[in-house]
Amino acid sequence: MDLFLNRKLIIATKHKKETVIAPLLEKSLGIISFIDEEFDTDQLGTFSGEIEREFGPIETLRKKCLLAMEKNKCDLGVASEGSFGAHPSYFFLNADDEFLIFIDKINNLEIIVRELSTDTNIAGQEISTMLHLIDFAKQVQFPSHGLIIKKSKEDYSKIEKGIDKWEDLKKIFNTFLKDDESVYVETDMRANFNPTRMKVIEKATTKLVEKILSECPNCFTPGFGITDVKTGLPCHQCKFPTKSTFAFIYKCEKCSFQKEEKYPHDKKTEDPMYCDICNP
Repeated sequence: MDLFLNRKLIIATKHKKETVIAPLLEKSLGIISFIDEEFDTDQLGTFSGEIEREFGPIETLRKKCLLAMEKNKCDLGVASEGSFGAHPSYFFLNADDEFLIFIDKINNLEIIVRELSTDTNIAGQEISTMLHLIDFAKQVQFPSHGLIIKKSKEDYSKIEKGIDKWEDLKKIFNTFLKDDESVYVETDMRANFNPTRMKVIEKATTKLVEKILSECPNCFTPGFGITDVKTGLPCHQCKFPTKSTFAFIYKCEKCSFQKEEKYPHDKKTEDPMYCDICNP
């Protein structure tokens, strides 16, 4: 897209996210990406808890991107922000909720995408024996995925991050146990220590590229994407509306042009098993 060709873009990260973000943006948009190794994204919050995130994910995401752009005097930027916890619809499953933002100050663009995935290894346990430690570590895919050890779940006075070797894990664990009967061990959710999360960020970046390349049919502004979902797909048996998706609503953030795409999942009726009347 000529709008971004050969322009410099800052990727606001200190955890190697550029390894999956940069190739996709450079190939698709023709931009020249770079990172600022001195820019500390942890100032806005850490997964391990010692610095609490003050704002919600979208506001944190925007602040992160704009701070990096301002510091590097760059008018084009990208940032990502992840949250972890129970899935908003399937409460018995953990989820990785990733947001990406693309900001272009010259063209007054702000494009945001979200990738909600149940593909995550987030976990934490209070551990008092080496046998329990080894068992937990194997369950969360250590050593390919890093670990964090701290005194207790809410005590950050003593903490070791980025542990990714068996020898270091055992040594640090034994050192902690000299002062306490047990320690709290959790997965390190920083992208550079969590390949599973990095894959979700890559998926989100693919989604971001698709949205940037999607132009408004009316004013040709990039970022023409889904802003709302209409439910009400009729039941195949009783014809009453269900909670399933009937249409996607696309809206341009610049000129407010809207488009409705009916039957986005290529089906015009829903199976009765998903109908509140046929299957209450």
